[in-house]
This record gives sequence, C-alpha cells and structure tokens, in this order.
Amino acid sequence: MPEIHPTAIVAPGAELGQGVRVGPYSIIGDHVTIGPDTEIVAHVYIEGHTQIGERNTISPFSCIGMPPQDIGYRGEDTRVVIGNDNIIRENVTIHRATTKEDRQTVVGNNNFIMAYSHIAHDCALGNGVIMANVATLAGHTKVGDHATIGGLVAIHQFVRIGAYAFIGGQTGIAQDVPPFMMASGARASLYGINQKGLTRKGFDRRTIDGLKKAYRIIWREHTKLQEGIRQVREEIESFPELETLLDFLENSKRGILR
Repeated sequence: MPEIHPTAIVAPGAELGQGVRVGPYSIIGDHVTIGPDTEIVAHVYIEGHTQIGERNTISPFSCIGMPPQDIGYRGEDTRVVIGNDNIIRENVTIHRATTKEDRQTVVGNNNFIMAYSHIAHDCALGNGVIMANVATLAGHTKVGDHATIGGLVAIHQFVRIGAYAFIGGQTGIAQDVPPFMMASGARASLYGINQKGLTRKGFDRRTIDGLKKAYRIIWREHTKLQEGIRQVREEIESFPELETLLDFLENSKRGILR
C-alpha cells in the first residue's frame, strides 16, 4: 500500500500505485495518477490531470500540473504526462498544456531536472535529458533525447533542442539547436560538435568525424543552409546520425542557430 504521511493531503480521486510514498505536507489532487515506487518527498503540490509513472523522485516545493501561464487558457481539460525514473529536484515547476497542440505537457524517462527549473505548457522532453539549475523552457519547447541544458538557460517558445545537444550556462536560445551540437552565449551561437558528450555516450570515431565534417560544410563553408545540406548529401556517405541532423535542419520552422 502507499505510505502517506499524516500531514499530507491526498484527494479521494487520486490513484497511487504500490509503494508510492507521499511525504509531509504534500498535496495530491483529485485527477492525479502516480505509478509504483514513486517518492513524493515533502511539501510537493500536484494537481490537474497529471499522470506520473514509476520510480520517480519529486523533491520539496516542486509544483506539477498547475494551469499554464497563457492568457488564452480557460480551464480546459489538459494534462501533464511524466514517465519513469525521473529525478525532479527542489522548486521545479511543470505546467499542464493549453489546447493549442495535443493538450499535454510531456516529460519522458530517466531525466534529471535540477532545482528551480521550469517546464512550461505544451513542452515535450525526451529521455535522458539533463536540465541544470534554473533552466527555463518557454511554451511549446521540444527537447530531444540526452540533451544537456546548462544552468540559467532561457529557451524561447517553439524552439527545438536536438538530441545530444549541449547548451552552456547563461545562454539565451531563440532558434533551433541542431542535434549533436554545442551552443552558448547570451544570444547563442553554435560552437561545433558536442564531441566530448558523444564520446561519453559511446559514439564511434567514424560517426563523430562524419558529423564534424557536416558541421564544417554547413556552418563554415556556406552562408546558405540549403546549399550546405546539398553539399553534405553529395560528399558524405549516409549514416543514421547524419540523417537525423539533416532531417532536423530541413524541418525547422523557427530557423537554425548559426
């Protein structure tokens, strides 16, 4: 059975899985579902149609499922969906969605979301993402698997962060950051391939060298993105990570960081 501290408030309609622990002074709302072995440490507030998976840890003063900070929201039935094995540290805020996309804010699996981070309405995080302290995602931001977002980073609405990208601290992001790349700066610029991160994740030398060559062609030899993409397709034999990069570039709506 779940373990609920005497000072916690759990609404009658909440569904708590086996082994869930709800710590002191936490509040769980009526439409919340929490999967087995998740720990709600203390002073946590969870409301709305929020679905949380298994083996998550949610730290004090975090607030999940609150209404979106969107002036057009009128109390519609939208939700937050959180996967398994996530660590959510102190004072994190994750807001439920608006009705402007698919009506849900999504956090995948095995993510590490550090203190004071904010995940706004309609955002979608993949798996294995790291958000350092005070990293802030505006509405409709999409973050690919294994991306790392440094401390005090601010990301504009509708921006996409590609898989395995690395964003340095105190960075402002207003355009899409391609997968496998590093970005930094008050108004961010690209700084090449996230070579150290890719090496740590087990990418082989051929893949890293191929991505480095693609970066050089697209961002150093050409001022027009489409010309660079065309040359990369002509000169570099296809491999999965290269196709991931080129597909990301070709489907950008906000424009690509340079």
